Amino acid sequence: MPEGNDLNKTAVVAFAIPELGIKFKAPFDALNNDHSDFASLLALLEFIDGNQKYFQNKAYQIYGNNRSVVNQVNQRQELNAVFSPLMDKARMYREKYGFSLEWAPSRNNPDYDSLFD
Repeated sequence: MPEGNDLNKTAVVAFAIPELGIKFKAPFDALNNDHSDFASLLALLEFIDGNQKYFQNKAYQIYGNNRSVVNQVNQRQELNAVFSPLMDKARMYREKYGFSLEWAPSRNNPDYDSLFD
């Protein structure tokens, strides 16, 4: 988010579920990019959890464009301790839904730019 914005927020939490035509975005006061991207992942997982009637498949493939967050969630990179509470929630959802999380660069995601219109 631009500095001095009316909402006094630093980032946007966003996710898209193209198969359902869903795009979500909300202002967020993040410490840094990893924080906002962890929050985006958790917002998506909370949406899935609260809207099971829309999800026939119980195996979720999630793609993120922040390699650091993807690697931390997949335990390929040491977790930044400040994100431990967020990681605990992500683990709980992984145990519940068994989702996979893979990295995909923004340029390979046709929905990425439209999230910020």
